[in-house]
Amino acid sequence: MITSLVTGGAGFIGSHVARHCLNLGHKVIVLDDLSGGFEDHVPAGVEFIVGSINDYELLEKLFEEHKFDYVYHLAAYAAEGLSHFIRRFNYNNNLIGSVNLINLSILHKVKCFVFASSIAVYGAGQLPMREALVPQPEDPYGVAKYAVEMDLKAAHHMFGLNYVVFRPHNVYGENQNIGDKYRNVIGIFMNQIMQEKPMTIFGDGEQTRAFSYIDDVAPHIANSPNVPAAYNEVFNVGADKPYTVNELVQVVANELGVEPKVTHLEARKEVMHAHSDHSKAAGVFGESANVSLKDGISKMAAWARVVGSRASAEFENIEIEENLPQGWNKKAVKA
Repeated sequence: MITSLVTGGAGFIGSHVARHCLNLGHKVIVLDDLSGGFEDHVPAGVEFIVGSINDYELLEKLFEEHKFDYVYHLAAYAAEGLSHFIRRFNYNNNLIGSVNLINLSILHKVKCFVFASSIAVYGAGQLPMREALVPQPEDPYGVAKYAVEMDLKAAHHMFGLNYVVFRPHNVYGENQNIGDKYRNVIGIFMNQIMQEKPMTIFGDGEQTRAFSYIDDVAPHIANSPNVPAAYNEVFNVGADKPYTVNELVQVVANELGVEPKVTHLEARKEVMHAHSDHSKAAGVFGESANVSLKDGISKMAAWARVVGSRASAEFENIEIEENLPQGWNKKAVKA
């Protein structure tokens, strides 16, 4: 039996990947520190361990005990915009924690390391985003993700560690942390509607994204070690059609049965337009489910009504307050 480690498996994408791995017949061990996930998102049938990828002693114990065949690394703090203001936290969690896993995967001869990167590695002005482009990340989150990609390439060259890198984008669906006000705009909008608050938009709302339903992403990630042509390659994965945030507001409000109420906040510094080409992934994995935005949001809205709204937690340890976007907390770092 294949034994797989899924980091971040109590989180959004990770919990779905863990479920698909179970369906593939894997023995699945989930590691998550519950900083952004929830224990009730962990699928039944996995072994769940509360812990951090920065706890090297714990990781050593897990690798020694379970002899993992595959590592699926989805543990990250994926708040791209906030990463400018939490640089140390971002690199410790998203880069150093990843290197811990890569080191142990080399030492324990893991057969395949699957890494969830991001289209944040591309930066601005490279549309459509294709894997052959030279990444030019514009925020610390994208820098960390691209650094891990490069480290995996170096690890393969030096030690033969096989890997598959996915660059998903704007993924939404069931199990998303709708209480996180710093990331995942669809979840933020749903949470605001259920709290009878206006939906908040940074700037004029004409920025565009291709919003990707989870079922267009997670199955490919889980199955990738079974596809030899995917080894040591990078793949964009997600939806093809971009929408403006203003268009998104209408769809979310309609699916939750309300008239849209919007408050515009000061524009933040972000990539205005982002969408990817997925022809490489389609050629290797086949076509995805291609769930429409309306259908995907309908599914997520049905789930959100059941779980209800969540309180929006403040990120306590903002490291830099200068230019912090409107509406985000300004709590100083504790000495």
